Amino acid sequence: MNKPGMALATGLTPTELRTHLQDSTDPDMRRRRAIVITSLFGMANMGIVSLLQTGIVRHLPDPPLDAFDSDKVNSSKTAYALGTPDGTLSFAGFAMNLPLAGFGGVSRAERTPYVPIAAAVKAGIEAAAAAWYFYQMPSKEKKWCAYCIGGAIASVTVFALTLPEAAKAFRRILIK
Repeated sequence: MNKPGMALATGLTPTELRTHLQDSTDPDMRRRRAIVITSLFGMANMGIVSLLQTGIVRHLPDPPLDAFDSDKVNSSKTAYALGTPDGTLSFAGFAMNLPLAGFGGVSRAERTPYVPIAAAVKAGIEAAAAAWYFYQMPSKEKKWCAYCIGGAIASVTVFALTLPEAAKAFRRILIK
């Protein structure tokens, strides 16, 4: 357990970390807060999908357009191809963004540069997976899922938000 004044793995005391996270107006910190908000949006969408995919609900409402059939898209073979429902995996990925966004203070790109780089790599893989699933909807399933579209937008947005801090961290590593 950390004692008052004891430094965390971030090199900051708990009080310093809290102050950085809650009060900083630094652009990287503002983007990290946006990652939290965007991830919560993604979790909401994937949570709804997970309810269908795990049998808790039997039907998801769709926009009143023929092009949408969330039940079909989320019950497809593709949605279960990894041995677990894809919605649950996506939900977990969005959830992991929260501690990653909260790790470290304002200068984490300098203090712990591998954290923002890891966050960007993770987000990039998830954005690529979301793009692949996005392609699968019209090409293979011939229908759209509004919740999946929301999740895909969230994945791409999180990736974009990680890039500036990751670039700063990468430059820091190159200078060392």
